[in-house]
Amino acid sequence: MSSSSDNQSDKKGRRFSIGGASISILISTFLVGSLSWSGFNVALEWTNTESFCVSCHEMQGNLEEYEESVHDKNRTGVKATCPDCHVPREFGPKMYSKVLAAKDIYYHLTGSIDTREKFEAKRLSMAEAVWAKMKSTDSRECRNCHDVPSMLLEEQEGRAARKHKNMLEINKTCIDCHKGVAHDLPDGYDEDEDEDQS
Repeated sequence: MSSSSDNQSDKKGRRFSIGGASISILISTFLVGSLSWSGFNVALEWTNTESFCVSCHEMQGNLEEYEESVHDKNRTGVKATCPDCHVPREFGPKMYSKVLAAKDIYYHLTGSIDTREKFEAKRLSMAEAVWAKMKSTDSRECRNCHDVPSMLLEEQEGRAARKHKNMLEINKTCIDCHKGVAHDLPDGYDEDEDEDQS
């Protein structure tokens, strides 16, 4: 009888130690997962700062243009930074945008845009890609701050009020008319061609 009771005791002991190991693995997995997710979010937020965006020297010209724009300094004191205009707020679109932006880091590391001259040579095609992305999302990032239904159209100039009122009817979005609002328009861009289409 004592050997049978020892066996049961062994079985209980083994079950307890297996359960203890399972709990330890579960807690360890949770801690590693939490730390990884936290680290991922910290890195994600760090790459969503203006200081990160302009840390490459080829972006200094863009920064100077932006600092002369209404998005940096204006009578109301409302400021939009690089990520406000270029990075979606929602997680899925933000991740997609980050993947697309990786090409800019690749261009920087491979030296294809590492001087202002090289950057300017590719600027029109890069701007067109950003404009196309904004067009495809109905200028989603613009609409985080600008909402046409909330605009006081009667306080806008006639042409602007008319265009904002008719935006939906003529299938236009913010970027169709506001391409040069935060940065200089690239060499080779034909503003008259866009005007003819609006």
